[in-house]
Amino acid sequence: MSLIDNTIVFVKEKLQNAEAGHDWFHIERVYKNALLIASDEECDLTIVKLGALLHDIADSKFNDGDETVGPKVARAFLESQNASEETIVHVISIIENISFKGGNFEKKFTSKELEIVQDADRLDALGAIGIARTFNYGGFKNRQLYNPAIPPKLNMSKEEYKNSESPTLNHFYEKLLLLKDKMNTPTGKKLAEQRHKFMEHFLAQFYAEWDGEI
Repeated sequence: MSLIDNTIVFVKEKLQNAEAGHDWFHIERVYKNALLIASDEECDLTIVKLGALLHDIADSKFNDGDETVGPKVARAFLESQNASEETIVHVISIIENISFKGGNFEKKFTSKELEIVQDADRLDALGAIGIARTFNYGGFKNRQLYNPAIPPKLNMSKEEYKNSESPTLNHFYEKLLLLKDKMNTPTGKKLAEQRHKFMEHFLAQFYAEWDGEI
């Protein structure tokens, strides 16, 4: 089998018991988004595919906040596949720089491939899928749906964002609604605009129902 085929098998096996918002189906959606975006960009498609497939191979949220686990797992796998050191370094750089981390994280690496995979990952945090993933994770962490007495906390540091336990609805303001303006590619921006509007409609409906207006 090819490197990509082997990577798909590896990721499926590794994430078979993952939380539903960060499982194989999340990876598959990001992979499809990345291919769609890449079709309009000059890029190394192999790096894009590997970056999309391995970007959440060991999310720090599920590894006691340790951000080194994902890169280590990805390196060990790619070395077992005899991937070039250049490919390994590029894929690991994507993994290390893709996350939102409160929106104040300064990327230490840039490439067209990172921009594509990052947009693809962020698209999966938007729209109907983004809403479903957000409430799934909130339930996984046993958080309140919404609490009017706890306002969203904007401009959090990376550590504050990582340790936040605020109600699930706050996450829309602390991350999701900010993503539209952080997209890198024309295709990513266009798709994000549509999903962003869907979330705004959802929030309007949510508040109206919460307040007994409809």
